[in-house]
Amino acid sequence: MAKRMIIMLIVVGVIFGGIFGFQIFKGQMIKKYLANQHAPAETVTATHVGFADWQPTLSAVGTLRAVRGVDLSSEVAGQVREVLLKSGTTVKAGEVLVRLNDDTEVAQLRSLQAAAELSNTTLKRDKAQLEAQAISQAVVDADIADLNSKNALVAQQQAVIAKKTIRAPFSGKVGITTVNPGQYINPGDKLASLQTVDPILVDFLVPQQALSQLKIGQTVQIKSDANPNAHYQGKITAVDAKVDSATRNIQVEAAVANPKGDLLAGMFATAQVSTTAPIKYLTLPQTAVAFNPYGEVVFLISNGPKDDKGNVTQVVKQTFVTAGQTRGDQVAITAGLKEGDYVVTNGQHKLKNGSTIVVNNKVAPSDSANPVVGNED
Repeated sequence: MAKRMIIMLIVVGVIFGGIFGFQIFKGQMIKKYLANQHAPAETVTATHVGFADWQPTLSAVGTLRAVRGVDLSSEVAGQVREVLLKSGTTVKAGEVLVRLNDDTEVAQLRSLQAAAELSNTTLKRDKAQLEAQAISQAVVDADIADLNSKNALVAQQQAVIAKKTIRAPFSGKVGITTVNPGQYINPGDKLASLQTVDPILVDFLVPQQALSQLKIGQTVQIKSDANPNAHYQGKITAVDAKVDSATRNIQVEAAVANPKGDLLAGMFATAQVSTTAPIKYLTLPQTAVAFNPYGEVVFLISNGPKDDKGNVTQVVKQTFVTAGQTRGDQVAITAGLKEGDYVVTNGQHKLKNGSTIVVNNKVAPSDSANPVVGNED
């Protein structure tokens, strides 16, 4: 009985020993297999780090304002007789826009003119009698005062009639009008808007620290989202005489050529003022830099070991950099890279230190300091 137990134990030990040995052998074979396998190369886009000239600028959001702009209105009440202005047209200074009914005022003017003529006749007759010493000088003096009074009333009535004809105070573009013949208007009622928009002014605010960088005649670049593909250029025409005590900003005015009239008063626009000579920066597409709590990181590309076919592979290494200001699609690199370094620009989420890569720049990210909105190329 004891012999059987011993034999059974020996058989069980042999079986378990074989199973355990097989598992060890299997694990070693798997490790050897995995050691001979290489992770597939990840496809990324990449670019070489290079210098670019950046023009230092001050940027601000401003408001466009007409050089001259008013809401046309009448000084006197009356019924509209004739509307000569048309919405959206250009008019010249002094051009008649609206006429009001002035029949009553004209009739009253004729009455006043008749009274003035009578006073003038009386004065002439009394002067002749004064020469014959038939009347006193006091009578002639009273006649002169009466004539002057009558002439003043005539001039006053002529001014009232002139106000019944509304003229353009300056040349410009007329806005939309809803005035119609027969309509009764009161003093101050808006008839239409009149704006002179070539050139057009842009008002923007800059911090007081930038005051020393501004001067009259300095070039200003203007962009408006109303026409994002267009670039407008102007010059600084005035700097305000005081700084806003609440914001510590100072207002700047610039005049911008607007021959097509596509910039309108009231629009907002982005103003950029060139301050100093261009500065050279190492630049990369913004997509190349990964921002995390530990700092800014890029993947630097270098040559790795040869593959099974003898071709040199490319591998990546995480590198900390110092990112500076941005402009358009680009970011300035102030530390951590040098000119000519080869850096991954897209696909970093698939990488880690030592990853093998394949560069394919058929769909590379945009790398422009002045990108154009809506460019489909």
